[in-house]
Amino acid sequence: MKSPYIGELQPSQVVTGVFLVQSKDVRQKKTGEPYLSLVLGDRSGEIDAKMWDNVAEVLDTFDRDDFVRVKGLMQVYQNRPQFTIHKIARVEESEVDFADYFPCSQRSPEEMFAELRAIIAGLADAHLRALLDAFMDDQRIALPYRTAPAAKSVHHAFLGGLIEHVLSLCTLAKIAAAHYRDIDLDLLLAGVILHDVGKIRELTYERSFGYSNEGQLLGHIVIALRMLDQKLAQVPGFPEGTRTLLEHMIVSHHGELEFGSPRVPLFPEALLLHHLDNMDSKMECMRAAIARDRHATGCWTGYVAPLERAVLKKAKYLEPQGGGVEAEAAPPAQGNHAPAARAARPVSGSLFGDKLQEALRKQP
Repeated sequence: MKSPYIGELQPSQVVTGVFLVQSKDVRQKKTGEPYLSLVLGDRSGEIDAKMWDNVAEVLDTFDRDDFVRVKGLMQVYQNRPQFTIHKIARVEESEVDFADYFPCSQRSPEEMFAELRAIIAGLADAHLRALLDAFMDDQRIALPYRTAPAAKSVHHAFLGGLIEHVLSLCTLAKIAAAHYRDIDLDLLLAGVILHDVGKIRELTYERSFGYSNEGQLLGHIVIALRMLDQKLAQVPGFPEGTRTLLEHMIVSHHGELEFGSPRVPLFPEALLLHHLDNMDSKMECMRAAIARDRHATGCWTGYVAPLERAVLKKAKYLEPQGGGVEAEAAPPAQGNHAPAARAARPVSGSLFGDKLQEALRKQP
């Protein structure tokens, strides 16, 4: 069994362990000498790492997506954990268990996929149900759909993150549709399930998370439209108006033109999809920021670029001797925003949440 995991590292600890190189940059000191700036990861999270000395000897011995054995010192620098490497050597794939190195959902992919199929089976609209079945009956889609992350680094950036995000949105969609009149829940759920389907081809996630050539050239919105067009051909008699509404939900779900949507949401289900998607991604981003800041002092995280703010660590703030370190006012010159270890979430953490869940349970 792998030991230690990044999530187990403590400040001032001398560490020897095997990690995955998620990124590798060669930079220069003020003296002009090179140093290595790495991001090392395993399934519990990731950490910034620097190698200051003897860089020329190891520079060409490993690359991004390689496994490496390192020895070094775990530190906290500018209120952020950082690993100073003293020795590093490449490790062969045959010597590691891949399951130790890739962050993943705490839920079983099969369990989540079964839940998704049950949601689809419950749709009253026969055309939408047939369309979604056409997607999920295709193993070229179904297998990566239950495995892909929802993003490279911003939110739900772990294996199974896409389907976990979608199931969260399905729950929110049911609550929202119960509150707002005249919402077509079947249409909203179809938009939820399909809005990010293009990410199964936009992202690469065999090792570190990145973008495929198709993802770089087209992006997941265009990819999703192409996939939708192919599957609609398998559903005879699909209403043309409903097709256009689905296409609009996909192209508008980022909400604003500057965020990559070709159109802004122009009908209620499209607007709800955007806001629910944005809320769920931001809440996960905030949770992850707090989780990965566990070694920092004070009750504020460092600057979180996707949220454009530091985040209050509420539990530490409410401690009798809560930290008093001021929040960072501006983004750091170098940042790292990929996922940390997953943390368990309560079923309900507030009176408002309890009422929402109660409202959902009352729905047929």
